[in-house]
Formats: sequence, structure tokens, C-alpha cells
Amino acid sequence: MNQSTMKKNVLVLIGSMLLAFPGFGQSKTYLTSGGEMIFSFASITANGHNVSSTMRWAPVFNAQTMVNKDLNSNFGLFTGIALRNVGFIDDQYADPSSGNIYKKKFRSYNVGIPLGFKIGDLNKLFLYAGYEVELPFLYKEKTFEGGDKIDKITGWFSNRENLFQHGFLVGVQFPYGLNLKFKYYLSEFNNQSYTDARGNKPYAGLKANVFYFSLSSYLFKNLDLNKNSSHSKKSSITSL
Repeated sequence: MNQSTMKKNVLVLIGSMLLAFPGFGQSKTYLTSGGEMIFSFASITANGHNVSSTMRWAPVFNAQTMVNKDLNSNFGLFTGIALRNVGFIDDQYADPSSGNIYKKKFRSYNVGIPLGFKIGDLNKLFLYAGYEVELPFLYKEKTFEGGDKIDKITGWFSNRENLFQHGFLVGVQFPYGLNLKFKYYLSEFNNQSYTDARGNKPYAGLKANVFYFSLSSYLFKNLDLNKNSSHSKKSSITSL
């Protein structure tokens, strides 16, 4: 299956699930939201050689809104939309045109649409997993030599990266709002076929798949339900 066919199949799947999402008559639907503090790495291969990556910390700007569909107290579905700061650091980037070694920081802002399920006690502790497609729209690349920044590249919808990003995610929602997630991108970050104005291919042979761990709060926590519960308790106390 080529990449174009895969994209079409993914979009059809997402569209079908979004259309079917409201169709569970007795289920509970609600919105939740939360930020995301991302600690990212990358699985990097440069011309067949494995390269280690340095952790990249991205506390801003990451925001997520989820549409939750709880079929019962132990199983639910979710989709939504996310704005995410994603990237990686390569301390051993080898410039194909010169052979020089630099430190590179790559990042992009992406809009993502996740689809997944939740299982466990949905009011307390539960696990979740899913799949997410993302559209990168704002690219930045920084080059360092000897600790000094020597170049910076930015661009909207840049061809320097693959403009179709996708991957799987798994996580755990803890009882009091804390959320821990792991995500792995099946797509490569850089566009190896990109050719610059001088005819060079700066990412030829560079295969980088980003993965990250993130912390967030109240991502799946139904705050309206908690407010109603607190209000009911206060009413019960007052009536006594």
C-alpha cells in the first residue's frame, strides 16, 4: 500500500468514526481539555547508522480538547483536536554537502485529530489507547556549532518535513486529574526528498521517528460531573 492510498484510507476511517460518534443512544457525551508537557526523543538512523538523540522539553504551547463518549462506567471512546509542539534534537547531524557535524534542533507546530478508547474505572483510574493524524503547519530548524547558533530556518507548511504525520498513543489517567501518555510517530519527521535552492538534499539518509512522554492534567476529567456531585453532596448536607 503506497502512502497516498494509506492517507485516503486513514481519512475515510476518521470520517466514518466521527459520523458514528454521536450514535450511541444511552451513552454519555462530554468535553474535556488539558495542556501537555512534552518530553520528546527520536529514533534516528543516519545513512544506516543509529544515532542517539537528546531529550527535548516542550512545556508550551500544547493544548487538547477531547470529545468523550462513555458507553458505560468502564469503557468509552474519544476524539478531539490538539495543538502540539513536536520535535527532536540531533547532536550528530552530518551535513551531506560538507560532511561537517552539527547539532540540530527540529520542531513543528501540528494540528492533530486523535481517535481512541478508554478502559477501566472512567471516574477514577483507567487506561487509554488510540491513533492520531497530525498536520504540521509551522516549521523551525536551528543549527549549532560549538555551542553557538549559526543558522535558523522557519516556514509555514514547509516541505522540509513530511506534511502527513501519524502515530499511536497509549496512556493512563489517574484519579485526581494527572495524565501520563506515550506517543510514537510511525511517520518520519524529515522529508528526505527535499532539495534546497542550491540543489542539496540536507535530509537525505536521515530517518527520524519522534516519540515522547507527556504529562497533562484533567485531560479526561469530567469537571461538570464533579461539580454536580459536589453540589449534590452540599444539598444533602443542607437538608440534614
